[in-house]
Amino acid sequence: MTGIKRTFTYLQKYLLPTAGALLSLLLVNAANLVSPKLLQRLIDDGISDLNMDVVWGVVIALIGVAAVRGIFNFLQGYLGEVTSQGVAYELRNSIFEKLQNLSFSYHDRSHTGKLMTRMTSDVELVRMFLGSGLLHLVSAIFLLIGTIVMLFTLNWKLTLLVMLILPGVGLIFMIFVKKIMPMSRIVQQKLGTLNTILQENLAGMRIVKAFAREGYEIERYGTANIDLLDANISMIKLFTAFFPLVFFMGNIGMVIVIGMGGLLVINGTLTLGELVAFTGYLIYLLMPMFMMGMIGAMLSRAEASAQRLFDVLDAKSEVEDAPDAISLPKVEGRVELRDVRFRYIGAESDVVKDLSFVAEPGETIAILGQTGAGKSSIITLIPRFYDVSDGAVLIDGKDIREVTLDSLRSQIGIVLQETTLFTGTIRENIAYGRPEATLEEVTAVAQAAQAHEFILEQAEGYDTPVGERGVGLSGGQKQRIAIARALLLDPRILIMDDSTSSVDAETEYKIQQALEELQKGRTTFIIAQRISTVRSADKILLLDKGALAAEGTHKELQETSELYMEILETQFAGQED
Repeated sequence: MTGIKRTFTYLQKYLLPTAGALLSLLLVNAANLVSPKLLQRLIDDGISDLNMDVVWGVVIALIGVAAVRGIFNFLQGYLGEVTSQGVAYELRNSIFEKLQNLSFSYHDRSHTGKLMTRMTSDVELVRMFLGSGLLHLVSAIFLLIGTIVMLFTLNWKLTLLVMLILPGVGLIFMIFVKKIMPMSRIVQQKLGTLNTILQENLAGMRIVKAFAREGYEIERYGTANIDLLDANISMIKLFTAFFPLVFFMGNIGMVIVIGMGGLLVINGTLTLGELVAFTGYLIYLLMPMFMMGMIGAMLSRAEASAQRLFDVLDAKSEVEDAPDAISLPKVEGRVELRDVRFRYIGAESDVVKDLSFVAEPGETIAILGQTGAGKSSIITLIPRFYDVSDGAVLIDGKDIREVTLDSLRSQIGIVLQETTLFTGTIRENIAYGRPEATLEEVTAVAQAAQAHEFILEQAEGYDTPVGERGVGLSGGQKQRIAIARALLLDPRILIMDDSTSSVDAETEYKIQQALEELQKGRTTFIIAQRISTVRSADKILLLDKGALAAEGTHKELQETSELYMEILETQFAGQED
């Protein structure tokens, strides 16, 4: 139970409500243990002796016990929920913060749907155990011990007979817990798979409909849903086999008590009130056993979920600040890759091989190559989304592994190939990297990115809400907003990964005109898809299978590189200035 034990550390912030819940629980169980003794007195000293004073006294006492039980049951439930909700809050925050700090390589390997399951279902199962299961476990242990003590004080011989059923119940319980644990883990894995399919389908709904694959997606989801159903049914079968066995053992104990207890009452060695009290305590003895079954199932599922949560919390980021990392001062923009080799985790070969080049401050570098040549990999190494396998990336002569990630990335503006907009207004999306930016500053970069005019055409201008993932905006509009977002940082280094691929030639021309002015004093890397970008670049890096095949200006490469001319023919044929 290492996972559950580790979640106890999150209880430290909630010691007061936890202590209150435990105290309330103890008082509830104390009230429960008093009730059978009161019934014994009612029968032996009240009803048998026809003493109404005793009867009324016991009735009043029972009302008091019921009141105490009700009040502290409420407090136990309320304080337990306060504690469990607090722990769930801490867990969600911890996991979300961890996910923010994990490197790209972790997210490359992880399915979004499965991470969503951990943030929701797994956290909820842990919360339910801490808020209900743990208290019931403590309650069951306290009630079991207290009941055994009370049984021995009433009649130790009859109690020893009843104890004969406990080893059998314990064996059944151990088998149950041993089997339910792996089943719980399988159920959560199946749920994660189902959520992954759901997340992928919702994110790619336009593609599904465009290719008329609704039937296939329904079948795929249905298959995963059946797997989850079968896993749940297997767990239900175990439950339905366990509880009848426990009830059967409990009934055997009750038969022993009624048979032998009745004989003792007839022989005069046990009073009727003591027999009634004994049967009452026997119910309290069996109750924890039934509770243990439910708690065992809850504990097993919570443990499986806790382990999955700590799998995320224990994950190591391949890219993180060095212990002695310093803040990168304001850069001039000189970028150097020195003998760089890079391979994605799990890949069989390098995607970048012995690559070296220098980009001087203010230069515009166009990166060209066939698909899979390593273009996008290079630009992800500069902001240190990934660490190089060998060699070094230097900015102004400083190895980027020696500086903090925040100080590095805050000086690099990035427009990725896949444009992502967040829920909020257009203004908030542009100011994502600088939330404190004024409207004038936001407007200025929007104008530079040729976005100002279409933004003013929106219903509420810059305060127009952006739909989920930018629904309602064209691809070109989203990319212009993304460009404005990068420019607002006023970065010394600008990276544009196919950032004008979704705009028409006229819009791209306008953007290029604005960027030519904005690129002055900035080192700009562009993965180019248009001939105009290539021609205006100060330097072109031509990649072939991860290696640098040639570098130079457009004119120089036309004269010296057959591969360059081949790429011009295949990728840029038919394009006009």
